[in-house]
Amino acid sequence: MNLNPESKYPSRRSYVVKLRSDATPGVLVGRLENLVSGRQREFSSAEELLVSIAADLVSAAGEHAEDVTDE
Repeated sequence: MNLNPESKYPSRRSYVVKLRSDATPGVLVGRLENLVSGRQREFSSAEELLVSIAADLVSAAGEHAEDVTDE
């Protein structure tokens, strides 16, 4: 049996979503923060929130690839 050393839910993909007090179901407004890197991104719609998460995942994947090639 092979065990995957990578967690199914790695910490580097943990986020805090903070919604502003004026956010509504139709207008999500707030800030996304990656718990490991501390990167913060503001968003003013559900679409921007998803784009922010996708951009952070792409950025983290690039950093992870650099770490692997440096070893």
